[in-house]
Amino acid sequence: MPTTATSRRRLRRASVAGVVAVSTTALLAGCGLQPATAFVPAVAPGSITEIEGLPDDASLTVTAKNFTEQLVLGKIAVLAAQAAGFEVTDMTNVPGSVAVRQLMLDGDADMTYEYTGTAWLTYLGEASGIPDQAEQYRAVRDADEANGLTWLEPAPLNNTYAMAVRSEAVPELGDVATLSDIAALPVEQRTFCVEAEFNSRADGFAPMLERYGLELGAADGVPTDNVSILDTGTVYEATDRGRCNFGEVFTTDGRIDSLDLTVLDDDQGFFPAYNAAPVFSTATLEEYPELAGVYDQISPALTDDELRTLNRRVDVEGQEPADVAFAWMVEQGFVTAP
Repeated sequence: MPTTATSRRRLRRASVAGVVAVSTTALLAGCGLQPATAFVPAVAPGSITEIEGLPDDASLTVTAKNFTEQLVLGKIAVLAAQAAGFEVTDMTNVPGSVAVRQLMLDGDADMTYEYTGTAWLTYLGEASGIPDQAEQYRAVRDADEANGLTWLEPAPLNNTYAMAVRSEAVPELGDVATLSDIAALPVEQRTFCVEAEFNSRADGFAPMLERYGLELGAADGVPTDNVSILDTGTVYEATDRGRCNFGEVFTTDGRIDSLDLTVLDDDQGFFPAYNAAPVFSTATLEEYPELAGVYDQISPALTDDELRTLNRRVDVEGQEPADVAFAWMVEQGFVTAP
């Protein structure tokens, strides 16, 4: 029989899950969108097999935020837990980072995929991010121990800011490949498309230019006339159409591939690291330590290129996140179709 603490945890989860489901549906309906369902396809074991000796009533609650990449990662997490033999409560599609964080802190969710930079800057309140990915991970992992959360090893995927150029323009711009290369271009070719938030962030556009030896607004740097401030989501298309040579992107966005954009290397390490990692309630991981081995199998396969492909299947091709996650898990051999 489950312990009293486990029973109370399940009751809290059921209550919170109902509230989250209602609030998520209401929010997305107000935006004219349809909420993601808790459905995922059934799975059979692959390289992930049922944990030996797992109790019949073993349960796991997985949560995730309500944007494409998080939905895909969340469904991957759900499928992995099911293959490992858990009864899974699917609490993905939660509106906002803070709500997901609170579910984890309160013990109402057991596991999520979180980004190192988000935890460091948003949750832990640090003033600036750490560009070195390994160093940023270690700092977050160590700091969150006191919050009852355990970070497993991060995935290679680093969903941070970057600058991209339409691929056909690369040879026209002297085979530009790095952010440092921009400073070598004539002023008239230093044209940018950015969204308003990036333009005003302390770790955004002007400081980035400064790191690479360019001054925003200077005639010999990047004149303001060279910069187009656009709405969120339109930067990719504007860059592809040639409105500007360089557009602000997120490194795992599926539109990078679908529009054939080339991401420039941040060769001086300006942007903070945003690696995704499985984060568990420490109490849950102590109860089921085998879970670390389950998710440690998956993380190395989650690269920037893989997530661009998976995100594109949802955002460009219109597939469901659960179906995308399932197909990928089967392709990788982590699970099989029953």
